Amino acid sequence: MNSFTAEFIGTAVLLVLGNGVVANVILNQTKGNSGGWIVITFGWGMAVFVAVFMVGTYSGAHLNPAVTLALAIAGVFEWAKVPGYILAQLLGGALGASMVWFFYRQHYQATADATIKLATFATIPAIRSYRHNFFSEAFGTFIFILAVLFIAQPEIKAHELSEATFGLGALGALPVGFLVFSIGLSLGGTTGYAINPARDLGPRLMHALLPISGKGSSDWAYAWIPVVGPMLGGSLAGVTYWFLK
Repeated sequence: MNSFTAEFIGTAVLLVLGNGVVANVILNQTKGNSGGWIVITFGWGMAVFVAVFMVGTYSGAHLNPAVTLALAIAGVFEWAKVPGYILAQLLGGALGASMVWFFYRQHYQATADATIKLATFATIPAIRSYRHNFFSEAFGTFIFILAVLFIAQPEIKAHELSEATFGLGALGALPVGFLVFSIGLSLGGTTGYAINPARDLGPRLMHALLPISGKGSSDWAYAWIPVVGPMLGGSLAGVTYWFLK
């Protein structure tokens, strides 16, 4: 499996498990209904663990455009591969979100609240203040990626003399999963901590395109924040890591 396919599959699995736990907790008539914020944050942490462990050997398991950009800025990932990785991540995120909708389609029909339906696809701020929401996403991503870079020292694995994979590696899967859980508990209360453009943009697009009854607006006025904020935060983390190391 090549690295681009691995990023596509890994990001799809990330969204199936991550958005899947959101759907289970907040959609009507599910077994996990009203499970609460801790269940959602733990579920997302475990989603990251599974996805990273699954494809880490093949691509380094970035699964996040902000991670890919940070690694390139830090000098441990090839710039030439950045566009392909990001495209694979965005497409994987869109597929994963679509699969969650298909799996829970009866519960979407049983849920009248359009905001709840959107929340199973993309993030929504608790208090809408674009300036502070942007800061929250940038800061949360900065902490996440800087910690990831130090916890799971980026690996360089040579498959052949002509090919090398740069990334976090499967051994970093569990600590990165717990890191996501920790960030959700501590910094997730303002925006729902997207900290990953692929976790928000592709799924939001699918929310707009899929035939979801009573789905309401996809909130495109907010959509730039969980994209630009994490990319800025990731860039700053990459620069900081490069400077410190």
